[in-house]
Amino acid sequence: MPNQLDRTTMNVVCLAGGVGGAKLADGLARLVPPQNLTIIVNTGDDFQHLGLTICPDLDTVMYALGDVANVETGWGRAGESWHTIAEVGRLGGPDWFHLGDLDLATHLTRTHLLQEGQTLTAVTRHLCRHFHIQPDVLPMSDQPTPTLIETDGRILPFQTWFVQERWQPPVHKIHLPTDARATPQVAARLEKADLVIIAPSNPFVSIDPILNVYPIRPMLEDLPRAVVAVSPIIGGQAVKGPAAKMMQEMGMDVSSAAVAAYYGDLLDGFVYDAQDDGLLAQGDLALLCVDTLMHTSADRVRLAQDVLNFALEIS
Repeated sequence: MPNQLDRTTMNVVCLAGGVGGAKLADGLARLVPPQNLTIIVNTGDDFQHLGLTICPDLDTVMYALGDVANVETGWGRAGESWHTIAEVGRLGGPDWFHLGDLDLATHLTRTHLLQEGQTLTAVTRHLCRHFHIQPDVLPMSDQPTPTLIETDGRILPFQTWFVQERWQPPVHKIHLPTDARATPQVAARLEKADLVIIAPSNPFVSIDPILNVYPIRPMLEDLPRAVVAVSPIIGGQAVKGPAAKMMQEMGMDVSSAAVAAYYGDLLDGFVYDAQDDGLLAQGDLALLCVDTLMHTSADRVRLAQDVLNFALEIS
């Protein structure tokens, strides 16, 4: 590991899931040399649907990095059509999870390659190559690692709660597998990491599933350089998705300060939005207050640059 880091030599690992994670990963990919950037992606919300292996967070990250994402929704493909899933519904099949026609090609290819015996890591590398993605995109594990949501008298698979029930049932507890193991590729990249960035993803169902995979959390705790997180909460609200609602239901304040406290001693630095300026106490945690909203590609690059500069300062 070099004594003096700069943006061209530092090995950067980003932990990501969901739309916010994909956006920051895209910003980082526009700044960091591809051989120095790895995005480790949550697979806790993967599931089987219509006989296919669906990996929503992996796909959201890949589509963003491959510049084929639907910028209006943040998920799915640009220029999408819906003929197949509409016909599935007409035939009485399960159409609650909307798979676009272009998106289906990804799931069909993934499922085919997995059935041939390839690992999810190898399949993801294959797909990234065909989307012309240069940085390494790694699933957190090659084994199924399902996230389950405990609500009123039920334990639901994540996508059932999130999509089919529109994340309305209250969250009482989140169940993560006890036997999840990281891939050798993930462990190797974390061993070389100079900086780990926790993207502005949902801490509970996008980031915790990654940290739960052994030995990712202890490796981050032992990292000699910086671990920096970006808050997904701005002005007491989640930019997208159920994070704020989940925080309320788990008895937490809906604030950037609560997110920083939740990650606790894992962090060396924390980035939060200018709308929340003055809400976080300094303490021992290095803080950066900037505009964290990412509406455009330029916003993604700006925030990625702010995070990298901040990390260099505290390293």
